[in-house]
Order: sequence, then C-alpha cells, then structure tokens
Amino acid sequence: MMTKFTPHNARELAFTSLERVSKTRAYSNLQVDETLRRHELSPADRRLVTTIVYGTLQHQLTLEYWLKSLTPGKKLDSWVETLLLTALYQFHYLERVPNWAITDETIKIAKRRGNPGIRKFVTGVLHSALRNGFPDFSEIKPLSKQLALTASVPQWLVETLINENGEQVTKEILRAINDPAHVSIRINTKKSDLKTVKEQLSEEGIETDESRVAANALVVTSGNVVNSSLLKNGTITIQDESAMLAVESMDLKPQFKVLDACAAPGGKTVQIAEQLSSEQGGEVVALDIHQHKVRLIGKNAQRMGVEGEVSPLALDARKVTERFNDEEFDRILVDAPCSGIGLLRRKPEIRYTKTAQDSQQLHKIQLAILNAVAPKVKKGGIITFSTCTILREENDHTVHEFLQNHPEFKLERTKTARAIKDDRDSATLTIMPSDYDSDGFFISSLKRNL
Repeated sequence: MMTKFTPHNARELAFTSLERVSKTRAYSNLQVDETLRRHELSPADRRLVTTIVYGTLQHQLTLEYWLKSLTPGKKLDSWVETLLLTALYQFHYLERVPNWAITDETIKIAKRRGNPGIRKFVTGVLHSALRNGFPDFSEIKPLSKQLALTASVPQWLVETLINENGEQVTKEILRAINDPAHVSIRINTKKSDLKTVKEQLSEEGIETDESRVAANALVVTSGNVVNSSLLKNGTITIQDESAMLAVESMDLKPQFKVLDACAAPGGKTVQIAEQLSSEQGGEVVALDIHQHKVRLIGKNAQRMGVEGEVSPLALDARKVTERFNDEEFDRILVDAPCSGIGLLRRKPEIRYTKTAQDSQQLHKIQLAILNAVAPKVKKGGIITFSTCTILREENDHTVHEFLQNHPEFKLERTKTARAIKDDRDSATLTIMPSDYDSDGFFISSLKRNL
C-alpha cells in the first residue's frame, strides 16, 4: 500500500502542483499561487516552483514527444509521466541548473512516491535522455506539425494562425507565447500619478519602466510588486498592458452611466470607475452571472476607492432587458467570454483544452450578449467589444455579423492614448503577443447612430 506523499522541496512542490492542474483542470496561475501561499519558501525556491510549473506546461507537447521517443510503446502512470516531463523540461530549458542535481532529485521523488521498480525505470529514462539529447524537429512535415511540436501548440491552432496571419507572423506569435510574461501595473488616477508611483515603488525596491502600450501603466523590471503597500491600498493594480486598452479607448466622461456587461473580477470595472464621478451622476453597473464573483467586483472597487461609482449586480448579460431600459447607458463594455488564446503566456494549459469548435460556440454566445445589450446604449453611444483572444472567429467575425444584423450601428476606429498600431488598415485593433510582449487582445468600437 502506497504511503501518503508529502512534498519535501521546490521540485516536489512543482511536481505536485502540475499533478493537480492535470487532474482537476485547475488554472496553473491559481494553483501556483496556492502552493506558494501554503509553503514557506525562499525567493529562489519560489522562482523555481513557478518556472518548472509554467515551463513544463508551456512545452508539454514538445516534452511528450521527447518522452515517447525515450519510452517507445510504454504506458506510463500519469504521475510518472508528469515527473519525467518536469525533469526533461529542466534538462533542456534550464541551462543554469546542473543535470546531476535534476537527476538526483527526480530519482528521489520517484523512490518516495513509488516503488523500487519505478525508481529504476525513471533512472533509466533520465540517463537515456542525457545520452541521446533533444530530438530534431527540422525535418518534420508539414510545417504546421513542425511548428506545433517546436512551440508546443496544437496543430489545429497553428493552422488557424497561419491561415489568418501568414507563416512569418505565426512564427513570431509562437515564439512570443513561450517567453516569460511581464508583470505590469496600472496606476489608480483617483489616488496618484505615474511619476509619483514610479518613485514610491523604487523606494520599496521595485524598479519599473513606463509602458509602451498603455497610459498610466508601468512594467516591473525587478522586485516583487505583490508585496507593495501601493497594491494593498489600491494606488495600483496588477493588469496586463493590452487589457488596459479596452477601457482606455472608451472616451469616458465623468457623468457617464456605463454598463460593464461581463465584469468579473472587476479589473476593467474599476478602471472605468476611476474616470467617473458619482457627484456628477457617473456610475458603472457591473454584471456577472455568479453572486460570488459579484462580491469580488465589490471588493475590488473598495480596495481601489471607487465603490461610490460601482454598482455590482448578479445578472446574465443576455437578460439585461429584465432590468434596464432601452438607451439607458452612454457606454457599454462587452469584454466577452472567449477562448483566451491571447493569454497563453500566463495560462499555458489553455492551448491544450481549447478546440476550433469552442471558438464557434463562443462566437454564438458573444453575439447573443451583443444583441441583448445593443438597445441599451443611447443614440450616439458606443459599445466597446473586446476579447483576450487573437482568433478571428471570436473577434472580427463576431463584429461583422453583429453589424449585419444591426444597421443602426457603425464600426468606429478604435483609438488609444499611445496611438497603438495607428498605421493599421482595420478599424478594429488586434494586439498580437509578439507585438509588444504583452497579452494578445482585441478591441472594437461599435457606435449607435440611429
């Protein structure tokens, strides 16, 4: 009978975290956060846990291909496979970690978790990997399969990206999604300004550069902003640079009444609220289907000091007619449910769970939300439709189908404070992960004229 396995160190914690992601389909970022919260680790060990979990997930298809070549015809227990994948990841991608240390600790985990036979098997696979080296993908045909294995992205997604963007842009996207994600912060303009925040963070040992993408944003270059007093008191919030652009493009006025139709956890809600004034009648109504997520929006608003401008409400955006009058809102944000393909840096496991059929289904949901909220925006008002994906089925195709069914709306050119990609041909704005090393994002501006 197997004894209860208790992790001893950073590598074991990374291994058990990956097991949970695999078994429960938990988001990797939430699983890593929980692991780091529950265990006292040095900064170096915290980095190692994070690196192994994200890295193994990012390169999973590549590592599985390598593992199969080392264990032809073998059916492995899931935990043994996960353990070996973490070792192969470290062998190939962590240049500063000595191979003997990876080998030694992996064998120790196998011994503690399994039996002598498994320990011996794992030892043999590790020695074979070091002896034979990393497989060569350069001769694999077609190109979409080669790129899929090299970047560890499903072949259907590679083929879609090539069809929509061409081979060169696709290669750039695939390179970018496996680079480390930046930590970026947005300054709460109700509480401070960029220059002051930059100086205060520096005093706390956190160095930053000004964002090339979004106004009122900084990119962390060193230090741990999670522990900053400015984050706790709501002077700043962690948000990707690309994600900031949706609200930035909305041309808000202090007196506007705004609907945030798909609001949780409330990052864009509070960004909207910071530009409104409750004294002048400004308000953002923030919707989510789930009550516990609505509470999260409220907490976010309190931390940022904008609770007076935020009205959280549990409601399916497709049912807005039950609660709101036509032409009630000056602006509506539909930050729509999507496949999240633009977030592969931060949530690498998304690439393995999404399908082309998912995009088609999400396209229908997006249209249903847009159709429902369309009458609620005033004449002359704008619906901002945004997603965190880069697939056209969920972006431009959704916008174009909506416009075909709603001649009272016209597509306006999306504008940002830093004139991002201002030389583009399209009125909509698509940020690729390779453009600025930020998340992939899509924004469109739908103006009601009639």
